[in-house]
Amino acid sequence: AAHAWRASAAMTGSIARSSSVLSASRSSLVRASRVATAASPRMATVAPSASLAKLGTHAEHPAYDLVSVDTVDEYGAVCGLYRHKKTGAEVLSVIADEPNKVFGIVFRTPPSDSTGVPHILEHSVLCGSRKYPTKDPFVELLKGSLQTFLNAFTYPDRTCYPVASQNLKDFYNLINVYLDAVLHPRAINDPAVLEQEGWHLELDDTERPLTYKGVVYNEMKGVYSSPDALMMRRTQQELFPDNTYGVDSGGTPEIIPELTFEKFRDFHGAFYHPTNARVFFYGDDPPAARLDLLDEYLREFEANPKDSTIKVQKLRTEPWTVEERFPATPETADKHMVAVNWVLHDEALPLKDQLALGVLDHLLLGTSASALAKALTESNLGDDLVGGGLQDELLQNTFGIGLKGVKGVDADKVEPLILDVLRKTAAEGFDAEAVTASINTIEFGLREFNTGGFPRGLSFMLGAMSEWLYDRSPLDALRFEKPLAELKASLDKGEPVFESLIQKYLVGNGHRVTVKMVPDLGLEAEQQAAEEDRLAKIKAAMSADDLAQVVRATEALKKRQAQPDSPEDVAKLPRLSLADIERENREIPISVDEREPMAPGARAPTLVTHAIPSSGIVYADVCFDASALTLEDAPLLPLLTSCFLETGTTAKDRVALSQEIGTHTGGIRTATLLAQPSEAGGVVTEADKLFAYVCVRGKAVAEKAPRLFELMRQVASDANLDDQRRIVEMLKESVAGFRAQIPAAGHTFADARLRARYSAAGFLGDLTGGVAAYEETKKLLELAEKDWPALSQRLKTLRAKLVSADGLVINLTGDESTLATATPVAEQMLADLPASRPAADGGILWAQAPIAEAKVNEGLVVPTQVNYVAKGGQLYKPGEKVSGTASVVSRYLRTGYLWDTVRVMGGAYGGFCRFSPQNGLFTYLSYRDPNLVGTLDNYDGAADHLRSLELSQSELEGAIIGTVGDLDRPMQPDTKGFMSLQQWLAGETAEDRQARRDELLATTLKDFREFGDRLAELNKSGTVCVVGSKAAIQKASEGDSKHPKLTVVDLM
Repeated sequence: AAHAWRASAAMTGSIARSSSVLSASRSSLVRASRVATAASPRMATVAPSASLAKLGTHAEHPAYDLVSVDTVDEYGAVCGLYRHKKTGAEVLSVIADEPNKVFGIVFRTPPSDSTGVPHILEHSVLCGSRKYPTKDPFVELLKGSLQTFLNAFTYPDRTCYPVASQNLKDFYNLINVYLDAVLHPRAINDPAVLEQEGWHLELDDTERPLTYKGVVYNEMKGVYSSPDALMMRRTQQELFPDNTYGVDSGGTPEIIPELTFEKFRDFHGAFYHPTNARVFFYGDDPPAARLDLLDEYLREFEANPKDSTIKVQKLRTEPWTVEERFPATPETADKHMVAVNWVLHDEALPLKDQLALGVLDHLLLGTSASALAKALTESNLGDDLVGGGLQDELLQNTFGIGLKGVKGVDADKVEPLILDVLRKTAAEGFDAEAVTASINTIEFGLREFNTGGFPRGLSFMLGAMSEWLYDRSPLDALRFEKPLAELKASLDKGEPVFESLIQKYLVGNGHRVTVKMVPDLGLEAEQQAAEEDRLAKIKAAMSADDLAQVVRATEALKKRQAQPDSPEDVAKLPRLSLADIERENREIPISVDEREPMAPGARAPTLVTHAIPSSGIVYADVCFDASALTLEDAPLLPLLTSCFLETGTTAKDRVALSQEIGTHTGGIRTATLLAQPSEAGGVVTEADKLFAYVCVRGKAVAEKAPRLFELMRQVASDANLDDQRRIVEMLKESVAGFRAQIPAAGHTFADARLRARYSAAGFLGDLTGGVAAYEETKKLLELAEKDWPALSQRLKTLRAKLVSADGLVINLTGDESTLATATPVAEQMLADLPASRPAADGGILWAQAPIAEAKVNEGLVVPTQVNYVAKGGQLYKPGEKVSGTASVVSRYLRTGYLWDTVRVMGGAYGGFCRFSPQNGLFTYLSYRDPNLVGTLDNYDGAADHLRSLELSQSELEGAIIGTVGDLDRPMQPDTKGFMSLQQWLAGETAEDRQARRDELLATTLKDFREFGDRLAELNKSGTVCVVGSKAAIQKASEGDSKHPKLTVVDLM
């Protein structure tokens, strides 16, 4: 169970550094064989290599040996592999016709203990350097850069520092700051950085108890509040007892305080050296300039051949079983977790086997209808799957799968079930249809190379690293044509490819551990008591002078954290100016064609198209108007949309449907749009205004458009709503999902809860995906088990009210020729849908949501060792205009004041805010926060901070530039088309967007102070929602406080 510690993907809208759990196989940032969703070899995804000649060539360079020049034709990339002559640093320079340029430097960083030193160091090196001595150049870059990616990750055996930008000057700025940070960090000479980012003892008064503080310390307490993360850690430790993967690179909270400054500094000296580095460049920037810039940093080092090789874990021959406890609540007191896990090999895998294992993983677990996933969910032994399947980013691949929500009496049944399914599959093989669907799914993803919101170059880098880090060719992992052809040829010959893989790597492999996680109602209190006892003993052993020294050290650290950087140090950071910024907004092509109503009294359907280069793929969104649904319908909506893809149709079971989707399309999914529309000129609309659509979204190559649209029609119109067994399974999975998600990402649920108090769209968001949805899903599960006919009929009634051509919007994105092919097919779908919907049958419409009744202050209790603190409200009232300047100020708060007070000084992993111009709502949020009342104090202090703020012209321009960078982020074709659709549905025009851009470019200090005046009013009118432990919430409500008393709600 490989971990990577990454921040931004795990926290929507957050500013936090690198560190959330990232399962190596279920990420969008993984090697090429895992970027998948489904296929046709006729897709044209890359420009021919000849078109790259204009971008330059890989030539000899006096500072480097040119080891090789090669192409990865699959991605239209020309790759030069260099070795720095003086240090031995390896450099992969990739020329690609891609304006979103990527740089990364990666070090092998194998830890020998679980103090989390690689992870803490990854945070710390970005806290100032020789050339850029500010306290946090990372944040300064976030404030005033056009970066499209800026973060760092710690894996079990490496630490990665990637950046990306579309602006060449900005790209060079980012590279300079990152290279100086990793090679010459302030942290190795300043213990205060370790204290801030790692851990320290904190004491404000000698009469008070000692506490541990530190960003990573609190972060990891949050990580290991999750039973899934505890299982992942124990699994990795068991599978790899003899190499570096057997310790915790992220840091075990009980062990983190054992890290000394000397060990911290020595770790950097041992591993953060050019000889131990792999350096990566990707994009359309001049290739020679890359090497020149890099050499400026490398040339002052000599070769340092310290061995950092990752040792192979030799496979054992006999399986074993272990148990570990996890904190439970009364709801989960008999919900065990069981997973079976393997290390697959102790010799390098052939490329064909690597790709074939990816296909096998999809055959076994890729969809709910896959063989092993289906057997486990239908066994009724548990509520949901656990384990990541194939993990292939480390030296040795692993495979793990099991169940959560298992009754204690059934715990011993899970392992035999998994092994029986695997043995049976190894003996009987897979259906030919299943194999075709899985291969097509993998192939489509490889050719589409759709990396979502992440730069393509970053995915390319991480894919290369899965081989390069282990002294193998960096390009082998990226080339899929040859191993794919070999795999298909073997299958065409009738060879038992997947059966042999199951037998060799799973059934016949003795290096297998079964991990059983046992719920313990008293463990959370036991852990808290153990920490308090440990700290009490430390304090008892201290003299009065020792305690006074801790108090002085605490004061000194806080003073340093609060001290602003000198103007001279800030001026040393490379910056853009407003002259580097595009004044014109980047618009997405859109054409809107309103058709005639399909029936008397019905509303007209609309066809929206976006002519965007898409490599021959059509992206289609069929959006059903949901605005006429009632509040009683809302909790059912997530279940109905899940049924579209999870229960089959009346003519096809879910296995056949899943295989047909995989064989003929690039995937089908659903999305629900709930939002408050805009008014011209940026005026806030009334709280009861909303647009609501349920979208069935799909993609396919153009010639498969007829099959795609027919499948989309079938899943929406003809989903099987009579399958009680499957729907009960789905509801159990949903409840289990909420139980895992709320303690792990409480800030998102607290934010949704706040927004439910101020608008109909927010109320419905909570009811369909937030805390209210969790409560309603539990009720639906009970109804499904006790009165199935009633629930089935409600689902059918809801579908009839939703699925019709009445007010339908079909959104198409693709090349001109692709749109020409797809448009007639979309028109046919209009004719095939019901022309109108049934007459309304009463009930409270969504626009009439009782938001006035929802304004309470809540403390939502979950099993966790950290808090998620939210406060917010209506910053702009309906009818008021919101200027584009508000986005600049809000972003400045997020990257400045809140970062400093909530994260740096408060020790939370993240502190940020969200502002929504359409509805005028503003919320403060914290993530993995050791504090509660102190964080609310910091929120209330934001108003005075802004009202007394002084900004230099350079700082003001930086705030503006960073905001423009958010507006201009690159998007994949499907994202562009869907974003443009939402803008149109919201009533937002190109003129509105340009006006907002003009306003934000003209932001002044006066705008910051006026925003502060509004926040001062919010201090009094805003409401609070906290997700945290009962002890923390109750303590915050004790005694006198200026903050609202919290109504305590036990969620779990």
